[in-house]
Amino acid sequence: MVERFSDVVVCGAGIVGVATAYSLAVRAGLTSVTLCDPLPPLTLTSDKSTECYRNLWPNRPMVTLMNRSIDIIEELARESGNAFNLNRRGYVYASADPDRLAAMHRSAEAAAQFGSGPVRVHRGSPGDPPYQPAAADGWEDAPTGTDLVTDTDMLHHLWPGMSERTVGALHVRRAGWLSAQQLGAYLLDRARATGVTVLRRRVTSVELTDGRVTGVGLDDGTRIACGAFVNAAGPMLDKVAGLLGESLPVLSEVHLKVAFKDHLGVMPRNAGLMIWNDPQHVGWSGEERDRLAAEGRRDLIDEMPISCHGRPEGGGGSSWVLALWEYRRLIQEPVWPLPADPLYGEVVIRGLATMFPGMAAYADAMPRRIVDGGYYTKTVENRPLAGPMRTSGAFVAGAVSGFGIMAACGVADLVTAHVTEASLPDHAGAFMLDRYDDPAYQRELEALTETGQI
Repeated sequence: MVERFSDVVVCGAGIVGVATAYSLAVRAGLTSVTLCDPLPPLTLTSDKSTECYRNLWPNRPMVTLMNRSIDIIEELARESGNAFNLNRRGYVYASADPDRLAAMHRSAEAAAQFGSGPVRVHRGSPGDPPYQPAAADGWEDAPTGTDLVTDTDMLHHLWPGMSERTVGALHVRRAGWLSAQQLGAYLLDRARATGVTVLRRRVTSVELTDGRVTGVGLDDGTRIACGAFVNAAGPMLDKVAGLLGESLPVLSEVHLKVAFKDHLGVMPRNAGLMIWNDPQHVGWSGEERDRLAAEGRRDLIDEMPISCHGRPEGGGGSSWVLALWEYRRLIQEPVWPLPADPLYGEVVIRGLATMFPGMAAYADAMPRRIVDGGYYTKTVENRPLAGPMRTSGAFVAGAVSGFGIMAACGVADLVTAHVTEASLPDHAGAFMLDRYDDPAYQRELEALTETGQI
């Protein structure tokens, strides 16, 4: 048996595991950290993201966590010369429903109280605050908070081609996207340069002595003696917890995305992440509706959920669009390949036509579509797990749902503080596993109506 020693073993080399290894080694200065995964780093689901981030969330802990995570991402962008192309184009939630728009306004005001930044309303009146257009690239000097645009002339100037039915849009400003692969590669390079060991091996056992983690076993027979173990296994989070005789309160939901060439130029190339925040019916023809009904796809005929969304991808000469719409909410144990939905790409493009009617021209000749995806592994309230597990010396960094890219650095920051016994920030308790032991928290969960998922 090969024997190794490591201060900490991190299980899982997705973006959260990589960020955690980086944080432990580079930021906290631990000299011996091992990152284990049978797959190449950043390849299971981290490379299938839409790569977006935002600090607008419906509760204070999530706003605080995301602000901290974005702070770290911006620090990394500065020190690397923006090696991962961070921008702050924003998220744009659009609606044709005045009542829904008013609710969006209220949610932005609440988020402002939590720390997301001020709300500015643009009604087309002389006393309106100035609106600062989003730059295509970079993030320095960009505004925070939100801009609620109800001036329809301004709306269509900012986002040409948007439906004439749109009554307003909420533009979230500390938001945008980046290259997840390049961010992950930068973190991994820095971690390796600081001494992190990356092993293409599966963790098959976790050893305990007197109830505390003392080592792990790998699938090649190697044993690593360690003082701490971090479960950052993404969709396999609960399976890895089982190695400790534990289970975690997580579920996994299938999420797909489609990439296609918008050769008609419908999506504005300078747009942010564009989100239709109303339920809708897809514009099928009568014949198509009959065929779908015969195939048992009432889910595509009846009213479909909010949040069909997409964004331009690539530089100025690109016509690619990335788009998502999780209308199925299919929860299952993670398996690969993912369950197929042969209509997914077409349905999403048709759904985008509600927000950008020009997309309807693709109905008769769909562009070539590339569909991939992964699992949103999450808790019921859609907050991550970041902190100690039940077993002494074991920690969890996961349940990052569909926001792993934006949350990874913040989750890693929290887990590192727990592992190194550093002082914890005020928001740490909101992401610890033992929150579920609090009866008051259980009552909060029973009353939960908004999780911030899109």
